[in-house]
Amino acid sequence: MNMNKRRQTLKYVVTDFVTAAVIWILLNELRYAEVARYAGFETLASFLGSYGVMKGQLLIPCFWVILYYFSGYYNLPFGKSRINELFTTFVSVSIGVIFIFFVVVLDDLPRSFTVYYRIFFSYFAMQFFLTCALRYAITLHARQKARSREWASSVLIIGAGRQALKARNDLLKLGYRIAGFVQVDADVPPAAPEGELLGRFDELAQVMAACPVDELALAPGSIPDSEVIRILYSLYHYNLPIKISVEKNNPLSKGKVKTIHGIPFIEVTANNFSEAGKNIKKATDKCVSALALLLLSPLYAYIALGVKRSSPGPVFFKQERIGYMGRPFTMYKFRTMYTDTEQQVPLLTERDDPRVTPFGRLLRKYRLDEFPQFWNVLKGDMSIVGPRPEQRYYIEQIVDRAPYYYLLHNVRPGITSWGMVKYGYADTVEKMIERLDYDIMYYENMSLSLDIMILAYTIRIVLTGKGV
Repeated sequence: MNMNKRRQTLKYVVTDFVTAAVIWILLNELRYAEVARYAGFETLASFLGSYGVMKGQLLIPCFWVILYYFSGYYNLPFGKSRINELFTTFVSVSIGVIFIFFVVVLDDLPRSFTVYYRIFFSYFAMQFFLTCALRYAITLHARQKARSREWASSVLIIGAGRQALKARNDLLKLGYRIAGFVQVDADVPPAAPEGELLGRFDELAQVMAACPVDELALAPGSIPDSEVIRILYSLYHYNLPIKISVEKNNPLSKGKVKTIHGIPFIEVTANNFSEAGKNIKKATDKCVSALALLLLSPLYAYIALGVKRSSPGPVFFKQERIGYMGRPFTMYKFRTMYTDTEQQVPLLTERDDPRVTPFGRLLRKYRLDEFPQFWNVLKGDMSIVGPRPEQRYYIEQIVDRAPYYYLLHNVRPGITSWGMVKYGYADTVEKMIERLDYDIMYYENMSLSLDIMILAYTIRIVLTGKGV
């Protein structure tokens, strides 16, 4: 399925590039007819072969692909809504045409001011309609492949009653391939066909190992809501998209949720962060981290010297943390503790922890010990703003009491977080769970504006020394 996604994305990218290149040629034919032939170019070929036009022939299509990337269009190559696809294309084309018009076309000196209007609206019409037409052809082909189950995502239905059968029909309409059913209520005879029943819920781990799937769909039937919540929480650690099939008066349908193309499924693992926002955030993370590592290098050297003078040992402290999609990574910090204080069992740092060096206490107060994590961001392990990554040892304790912690693995962890600026360091598991509420709130309301606000709080903490 991942290979199909990459292939589908590549189709969109190549088609958009070629479309933009062709339209640039057509636009320049119009520019020649309206302007260039009156400005010294005797033939169309001489104008199309000029340096400015040829440079644009390469740069303009690249510009369009980059713009479309930042619009988030390429993030979800399958399951596109026609209305959303049309709207995203319209907004992208509007921004792109306006930018190119003011940067490139306004250099032309036409005979009449009305020529500008003809060029602008002609360019917009060509770019929008041709892009939409070719994108729609690719999307339609993908839908046909999905309906034939050739490119379908595989989904396992948790439930085996009448609601599960209805969920199967709805998922088939959405283009999914049904891997099978798992029975959740042992007291109710399953309604699912015997050949499609893969096991009971307590055998889910074995079922998942034998039958890998892309998504999970929970269709609980008539079991109590408290049991539904328990089952839902237990599914989070698989780090897969989870849908819940809901019926009219189900309390689960009253929350802040989204249905899928009008079919009653709730995407419980999704958040409100737009695809465009995700791409802008990722690109900003990379650029800011590279600049920080470069511009703050004198400060890094000063801190490194201070760490070496404070106590024997390495400058950097390395520790395994659990990050995006539950994958472990090595997180870097400036060392703030004496090296002979390591324990077999990981220990959280207390407020007046004797293991912390005097210089380390200063670094922690101003959060300067976190600065090496810009390298983690540049590598792609972390983001500048995101939920704080934890050690596996503590995650196992947290999820025993707050299984929804696994939701945080759907986004990259951050150097700073809503929990860190509003709650601060946690020296017990109980406090970590209290701080978790802030990170879950961040996850459910992710946006670029929220990231900016968290960064503003973080900068204030660094400048005022209120990090502990």
